[in-house]
Amino acid sequence: MPRRSIWKGSFVDAFLLRMKNNREMSRKIWSRRSSISPEFVDCSVLIYNGKTPVRCRITEGKVGHKFGEFAYTRRRRPSITKKVKGMKCKGKK
Repeated sequence: MPRRSIWKGSFVDAFLLRMKNNREMSRKIWSRRSSISPEFVDCSVLIYNGKTPVRCRITEGKVGHKFGEFAYTRRRRPSITKKVKGMKCKGKK
């Protein structure tokens, strides 16, 4: 089931439509909600994650998804699984 009405089409910001014609190698994109169109295939873009731009290579498998799906906004923190002798574990008991 599509998320958006078919007659509306996929959402792409106006400046991205202008950017399609200019084949620049490094493009900065602040619109995380825009859909990736086939014109962006084989391009390297910088997607803003709220703090810094993240480099992303657009492939055919990413067409139809949103730009924001490929620039994570949260850090991954590894969980501590082993309890070290003499230290208390910070977590649920």
